[in-house]
Amino acid sequence: MSALQANWNYPTAIRTGAGRIRELPELCRNLGMRSPLLITDPGLKSLPMVQSAIGLCQDVGLQCGLFADIQGNPTGENVEAGVAAYHAGGHDGVIAFGGGSALDAAKAVALMVGQDRPLWDFEDIGDNWTRVNEAGMAPVVAVPTTAGTGSEVGRASVITDAAKHVKKIIFHPRMLPALVILDPELTVGLPPPITAATGMDALSHNLEAFCSPFYHPLAEGIAVEGIRLVKYYLPRAVADGGDIEARTQMLVASSMGATAFQKGLGGMHALAHPLGALYNAHHGLLNAILMPYVLKANREAIEERITRLVRYLDLSEPGFDGFLNWVLALRESLGIPHALSAIGIDDNDADRVGAMAVEDPSSGGNPVAFDASRYADIFRNAVHGRL
Repeated sequence: MSALQANWNYPTAIRTGAGRIRELPELCRNLGMRSPLLITDPGLKSLPMVQSAIGLCQDVGLQCGLFADIQGNPTGENVEAGVAAYHAGGHDGVIAFGGGSALDAAKAVALMVGQDRPLWDFEDIGDNWTRVNEAGMAPVVAVPTTAGTGSEVGRASVITDAAKHVKKIIFHPRMLPALVILDPELTVGLPPPITAATGMDALSHNLEAFCSPFYHPLAEGIAVEGIRLVKYYLPRAVADGGDIEARTQMLVASSMGATAFQKGLGGMHALAHPLGALYNAHHGLLNAILMPYVLKANREAIEERITRLVRYLDLSEPGFDGFLNWVLALRESLGIPHALSAIGIDDNDADRVGAMAVEDPSSGGNPVAFDASRYADIFRNAVHGRL
């Protein structure tokens, strides 16, 4: 596994490799932290990995606190509670520890601890980010425990406005964590269904970035290799959670996806965001189910690009159909449902979902400019499994 140990400085400082969580106290001190607040989710709160991380910090004299009042799709209220805990404990930095929800919430807390405006004033619209008091932001060390969202290398957080049942993207360039630890040993205990759903989320990020029509060759190259890593290593990680090589490569593919989607996202996320807000469903699972329906709707605009991708992936069946069939076979092998109805979602709110999808920022990166009616139709097809 020594070949999979590395230090990278793109897009931020990253420490990759098994056992590197032991470097957490050093990284905290490098950022000037003496009293970090470790922010995670309730499911991880009492697990040995969290207690061990806190213990590592305390062993070298860091006064490490813990906050875990975060739900699966974090809300503005969760962020407010985290800010209150930060101030009450006299903390001076944040350890973002966990899956995408914990990382997103932690990054938002680190942003908000020094602001005098409400969270929603920093929604990713126009130049709202310039309202941020940068001096008030707390430093962040990010430690992902799932391989999916890639939030550890992102400059934004997706937070639900519970009053309006809408997911909003909170953005500032300095929300990018200063230091990241990608330690595959922290993902070993992740159950196969969560490994599959989060891994498909990583695929969706790389794939939508690759298909986005905007000009960003650097991101496109990252996305292509990210997709290849998912192809080879996600089935292995699901089949054997102790496969450290597969776990490492999936953490890398996840970070690559979030780096690549600087180029843009698209219809999968434009639909997944409102569905997550309305139904509180798992984001990665939503993207996994929606994936073939959005791909087919975009076919005319992306067929040539997907054909190139198929050659790189060395798929046995050529062209767009070969890629679509690979996606379908991959989902089936991982136990991903074919239709949204399988996870309790119906189409009663199809028109509302379509309208919300058009308004979601991700829709701007879709290869085809779908209107609300078209998004509603794609959603209905995904509910009923009509591909």
